[in-house]
Amino acid sequence: MMDKSVSTHAGVISGHSIFSSDYTLELTVFIAIVVALIIGFVLGRYKAYAFQNRSEARLSRALKMRFLAPDYHLLNHVTLRLEDGTTQIDHVLVSRFGIFVIETKEYKGWIFAGPRDRYWTQVLYRAKFRFQNPLRQNFRHVRAIQELLDFLPPEVVRQVVVFTGDAEFKTNIPDGVFTVAGFMAFVESATAEVMSVNRVQFCVGRLETTRLSITKATDVEHVQGLRRRYGDDQ
Repeated sequence: MMDKSVSTHAGVISGHSIFSSDYTLELTVFIAIVVALIIGFVLGRYKAYAFQNRSEARLSRALKMRFLAPDYHLLNHVTLRLEDGTTQIDHVLVSRFGIFVIETKEYKGWIFAGPRDRYWTQVLYRAKFRFQNPLRQNFRHVRAIQELLDFLPPEVVRQVVVFTGDAEFKTNIPDGVFTVAGFMAFVESATAEVMSVNRVQFCVGRLETTRLSITKATDVEHVQGLRRRYGDDQ
């Protein structure tokens, strides 16, 4: 009798151990899946952020806080392939009220700018630096979006340059150039609907499926293309 009792008791312990082991394994697998999903999400968010400079990240945060779905959808760091290489757009804000193709710049000091000038000038502590007219630079981006979304009237796609630093313009600020606050007000003032929410989603879908991956290789290819077209004069 003693042997049978011990054997039965041992069997119960063994069965309980197997159940506990299976439960522990399932719980471990579940936790691993959840952790993997969280890590994947965080890395994805970090990856998108890592390819933005400080001015781009600042503007992106401001736009996402103010302009929400379904009326607005923001895409950052959009690289599109063209016949002669690639073009890289800081931000594309797709909305029922128009598509804003945004080039961001962060400068300090004084800015001297002419809308048709090839270069603009920054004066900082009596030193002068010139940089490419961002309106001319952004024109290529606008044309790329217009061609990709050729079912929309061209005027729906709007060119925008946003200065996120504390630079002061010493000439008249050209049309299409804004501070962050000025651009926010500009977007809010655009209240005439030019497309439906469904059309907004369609535009976003076409952009997402056409854009190149956000990778270091994509950026390297883009920079190499710029050097082939412009040399060191970018």
